[in-house]
Order: sequence, then C-alpha cells, then structure tokens
Amino acid sequence: MPKQKTKSSAKKRFKLTGTGKIKRKHAFKSHILTKKSKKRKLALTHDTLVHPHDVNSIKEQLRLK
Repeated sequence: MPKQKTKSSAKKRFKLTGTGKIKRKHAFKSHILTKKSKKRKLALTHDTLVHPHDVNSIKEQLRLK
C-alpha cells in the first residue's frame, strides 16, 4: 500500500496545540480593511480553535486519525 498523504491545503491552514486541539486563523482580514472597524480587525487578528463538529474532518485531512 502507498503512504497516506496529508492534504496540502489543510497542512497550511491548521496547527495542533500542545493539548491536541486544532488552531485556525480568522478569515476576512486580507483586503478591503477600510470599512472594517479597528475592533473588528483586531479580533480577526487572533487565532481561535476549530469548532468541535469540524475536528474529525480536519484530523482526517491531516491524517491524525
């Protein structure tokens, strides 16, 4: 059997935390920033955790399961 390859797109977008949770970045902060408030842009800067319903799908893409 050939080796299982990880999805390159998932590899670039997600990181594991020390406790095994999956971290992601927020969308909508790449362009058209003039109409967005400073508070909103600051909130989009910070990382967040992936929703629990999506964890299994992402783990499968990263070949962690």
